[in-house]
Amino acid sequence: MTSAHQRLGERIRVFRGARGRRAAAPKAPGDRAIVLTCSDYLALAGHPAVTEAMIAGLREEDAASPATGSCLPGDHPQVVLGERFARHLGARAGVLCSSGWAANTGLLQVVAGPDVPVYLDVLAHASLWEGARAAGAEPACFRHNDLDHLRRRIEAGGSGVIAVDAVCGTDGSVAPLAGLAAVAEEHGCLLVVDESHSLGTHGERGAGLVAELGLTGRVDFRTASLAKALPGRAGLIACDRPGSADCFPRTALPAVFGSTLPPHDVAGLAAALKVVRREGWRRGRLRAITARLREGLAELGYRLVESDSQIIALEAGSESEATRMRDALVGRDIFSAALFPPAASVGRTLVRLSAHAGLSDGDVRRILTACREVRPRAAAAV
Repeated sequence: MTSAHQRLGERIRVFRGARGRRAAAPKAPGDRAIVLTCSDYLALAGHPAVTEAMIAGLREEDAASPATGSCLPGDHPQVVLGERFARHLGARAGVLCSSGWAANTGLLQVVAGPDVPVYLDVLAHASLWEGARAAGAEPACFRHNDLDHLRRRIEAGGSGVIAVDAVCGTDGSVAPLAGLAAVAEEHGCLLVVDESHSLGTHGERGAGLVAELGLTGRVDFRTASLAKALPGRAGLIACDRPGSADCFPRTALPAVFGSTLPPHDVAGLAAALKVVRREGWRRGRLRAITARLREGLAELGYRLVESDSQIIALEAGSESEATRMRDALVGRDIFSAALFPPAASVGRTLVRLSAHAGLSDGDVRRILTACREVRPRAAAAV
C-alpha cells in the first residue's frame, strides 16, 4: 500500500516537472511594462480616495480587535457596508465576508445539500464547485453556456441550484443570464450568479451584468470577489431571497469560523464603491480600450474567444506555444497570462490579456504592435 509520504513525494515530483514546463514569466515588470495580468479593471488600486480611506482605517483604535462574522451588531461597519452594496446592486440584502472564495463556498453550503443538486457550468469558478462538495450536494455540470444541455440535466436530476459566472474569468465569455433565469423559473431552481468580473465594469453605475440586463429580482443570489474592479480583499453575497442574508453568517462555515474584515479594508471598499458609482468615465474608457484591442487582434489573425468583455483570450494550440507567445511579449515589456488546466479547461490553452481603464492610447498601440511582431512565432498557436 502506498504511504502518505510516498503520495506526497509523487505529487511534489509531478509539480516540479509541470513547473519546469510552465515556468512563470522570465522577468519582473519594469517601469515601461504594460501589465495585463491583473483584474484592476477600472484602475482604482492607486486611487487617492481609496488609499487615503485605507490609511485612515489603519489608524482606528479598534483596528486590532477582530470578531467572528456571526457576532456582528447591525451597526458594525462591515454590516453597514454590506447593505450599501445591496442597495448598489438593487438587492434586498448584502453580506460581506473574507473573500470571493468564502462567499461562494459558504453560500452553496447553505442553499444546497445531499438532496439538492447543483448544476454547474463546466467553466464555473472552482469555488462554486468546492461549495457544492462542501454542501454534500451532487455536482452536475452542463456544457458552457448551453441552456438545452442544462435543461436536460435538470429534467434528469430534479430541481436544484444553478451556479454560473456572469463573465468567465478564464476566457471572458459572457453567460446567457436571461436564458438562465428563464430555465431556473421554469424548473423551480435557485440561480446563483458570480459577478466577480462584471461588478463595477457593467451597468450604468457599475452594478453588474444582472442589473444591466434588467434581471434584478430574477437572480436569487449574486456573489463577487471584491478584489477585481473594486480593489479590496473581501467577498460579497447579494440576496433576493427573504431571510437568507441572516442565515449565511450563522450557518456558513467560512462565516462562523472566520473573522471580520480589518477596518482599513472596509474603509477602502467603501471609498472604492463611491468612486465606482461616481466615475462612470472609467467604464466608458474600459469599453473603448477593449473594443480597440479586440478589433486589432482579430485583424492580425488571432483567434479570440467570442466575447465583448475586458478579458481577452487568445486560443493557443499547446502549452508550449502559449508559453512561447507569453515570453515573446514579456521580451517587449508586455505581461500576459498563459493558462493551462486546471486554470483553463482540460485540453485547452489560452493566452489571456486583461484590459484596464489605465491603459493609454499609446499603450494600446504598443500592445498591438508587439502582437504583430510575435504573430509569426504564434502562428501555430492561434
